[in-house]
Amino acid sequence: MSKEQINTPTEHNQLGNTGSFVQENRKSLTVIGGAIVALVLLYFGYQKFYLAPRAEKAVNEMFKAEEYVAADSLTDKAITGDGSYPGFEKIAEEYSNTKSANLANVYLGGLYLQKGEYKKAIEALENYSATGSAVIDPLVLGMIGDANSELKNYDEAISYYKKAADKGSDSFNSPMFLKKLGLVYEEQKKYDDALDAYKKIKSEYPESQEASLVDAYIARAEARL
Repeated sequence: MSKEQINTPTEHNQLGNTGSFVQENRKSLTVIGGAIVALVLLYFGYQKFYLAPRAEKAVNEMFKAEEYVAADSLTDKAITGDGSYPGFEKIAEEYSNTKSANLANVYLGGLYLQKGEYKKAIEALENYSATGSAVIDPLVLGMIGDANSELKNYDEAISYYKKAADKGSDSFNSPMFLKKLGLVYEEQKKYDDALDAYKKIKSEYPESQEASLVDAYIARAEARL
């Protein structure tokens, strides 16, 4: 028998080695399997007995803050609460991982923008987790763009306006954010880019409100080239 034949493993040996591995590590595999089962049970228990009651309580406490949003003079109460009901700050903090807390971050971002507290607005809006909503998801991105624009962080604003316009993909959100994108480009004296944004409104969203006024913006950008 040649040396090559001696060193070549047979199919029987390969299967034998696999069986040996399983046998030698059976205890470890059992522990891992048990841990996976335990984690699954823990996850469903967490969902049913912890998250669900907290989510329900958050919804019950949310309505008063939402009422205060409608009254401009009571903006602070919407944010911090009124002593009897919590505001969006407390809901976002105490009921994290709930839909109400996620929405509270959106409210907070909008209210902080209204108050001119742009860094707080960005912080709140960045705590929002995208849900796949065709309305709220692009709106959040656009509001982050607004806050950065007010802070003169124009590169950041441009990035978020682009994301908002792409994610919106409708005749309301997208042209609104494209217009804001063009205005920021003009602020940076990037008139070619501004022109592209304005022309996209006209060509892709001709029925939008922005399209009815965009010719003036196009003419202005062209005049500055």
